[in-house]
Amino acid sequence: MKFALLLVAALACTSTASWAQAEQQEARHHGMMHAGDEEHPVSKTARLTVADDPATRTMTVRIGPVSLPANAEHMSVPQPPTLWLTIPINGWLTAYHPSLVDANGQALPNKLLHHVAFYDTARPDFLCSNKEEHIFGAGAEMNDWPAIPGFGYRVHKDDRIRITTMFGNPTAQNYRDVFLQVRVEYQLEKERAGGLKNFYPAWFDVMGCGESGYDLAPGESTKTGEFKIPYSGALLGVGGHLHDYGQWLILKNARTNQTIATLEADVDDQGRVVSMPVKLFSGRGGVQVRSGDVIEVTDAYKNPTGRSIADGAMGIVVGYFLPDEESQLSVLGQAGEHPQSR
Repeated sequence: MKFALLLVAALACTSTASWAQAEQQEARHHGMMHAGDEEHPVSKTARLTVADDPATRTMTVRIGPVSLPANAEHMSVPQPPTLWLTIPINGWLTAYHPSLVDANGQALPNKLLHHVAFYDTARPDFLCSNKEEHIFGAGAEMNDWPAIPGFGYRVHKDDRIRITTMFGNPTAQNYRDVFLQVRVEYQLEKERAGGLKNFYPAWFDVMGCGESGYDLAPGESTKTGEFKIPYSGALLGVGGHLHDYGQWLILKNARTNQTIATLEADVDDQGRVVSMPVKLFSGRGGVQVRSGDVIEVTDAYKNPTGRSIADGAMGIVVGYFLPDEESQLSVLGQAGEHPQSR
C-alpha cells in the first residue's frame, strides 16, 4: 500500500540512567513490564513512524529496525525504548492488524515478536485503576482485531499513546532490519453523523491487577483470576494471550455460571503458540454482564521441560466492553493531566 503522508517520526530515549530508571519504575507501576525487563539493552536504531492513507482511513504504525541473531532470547537483544504515538485525528480507532516485515516489506515469522502494547496515558483501566488503559496488545499469536460496525475506541487529536515493544528470535536464522507494523483502521468524527458507540478495552488477567507474568510450573497447571465488574454492559468480543506451552483460556460469569468464551491455542510441535482465536458476540448484541458480576478467567498450560520456567506464563482474555451508561465510563481520566479530557 502506498501511504500519502508521513505524520509522525519520534523516538523516546535517554542517555541518563536516572531518566531510564524513572521510566522503568513508572512502567512497572502500570503493569507494562515483566520482571527483569529493565535489564535488557536498548536499541539505538529503533524508531516509530506513522503513515496515513486517507483513502482507506488507515494509518500504519511502524517500529524498527531491530536486528535479531539466531536463538536470541528477548532479554539478550537490544529492544526499542518506550515510544509515543501522537494521535493525528478526531474520531475512533476501529481495528488493529499487526505484522512483522523486513526492510523490503516481506513478511517475517510472527514468533519474532514477544509482545507489543499500546496504552492511553490519559485514562485508567476501568477494571484496574492502578494501570493505564491498555487499548491494544499482541504477542507471537499476532491477534488480528477486526472492525465491529458501529463501534470504536474514541480518540482525540494529540492524544498520547505509549507503545512498548519486545522482540526475540527462537529460530536458527539471523534476521536483520526487523520491523513491527500495526495497521490501524479509523473513522473520522466529522464524517460520522451521530458518531460511533464507544467501547472500552477489558483485560481479564489471571494475575488480577498485578504484574501479568508468573513462573510456569512443570507439567500441567491452571491459574484463575477474578474481576468484579463495576458497570453493567455487554462484551462485544474477546481474544486471548498465552505464552509458549499454553493450552487454552476460559472466561466465565460466576454469578450465572455461563461460559462466555473458550479460547484454544493453536500450537506447533514444540508447544509454541502460533495463534489465538478472536470471538465476536456483536451479532447477537453482545454478552450481557451486570454491575457486581464476578468474571473468572482461567488459563491452562502443559510444560514438558520438567522444570519451572521463571516468568514463563501469562493468561489474559481481552475484550471490547460496551457500557449500558456511557456517562459512567466517559468521566474516567478527566482529572488527569492530559489536555484532551473526555
